[in-house]
Amino acid sequence: MKIKYLCSILVLFLLIIFTTGCAAPNIQITRIFYDGLVPRVESDEYVEITNLGDQPQDLAGWVLKDISEGYPLFTFPPYILAPGKSIRVYTNEYHPEWGGFSFEYGRAIWSNTEPDVAVLYENRDKEVSRKSY
Repeated sequence: MKIKYLCSILVLFLLIIFTTGCAAPNIQITRIFYDGLVPRVESDEYVEITNLGDQPQDLAGWVLKDISEGYPLFTFPPYILAPGKSIRVYTNEYHPEWGGFSFEYGRAIWSNTEPDVAVLYENRDKEVSRKSY
């Protein structure tokens, strides 16, 4: 009787875990604006990241990186990205309406002549999204 009771509790516990938001996040790089309008430094370049899932996602510790060059990288502070919302990480500008994130990099990051690849990592090690242009 005790084993049957314990098995029932275990099944219920697993059911709760798998139905309450343990699914992988659906956070994607949705756009790279690589040819900025600001001459030479292109500080207005950006990478847009969108939460395509149905759960909010804390991006604290997540990393956005240009892997074509290996740098620069941007590490997110604590920030909750709501479902259906987008943020942008600019090369060297701040736009609070898009989250206020910047690489703080003094020159263009994204090549205008050869495609680059942006990669988003969850906590520096697990690749979540990759986009090229």
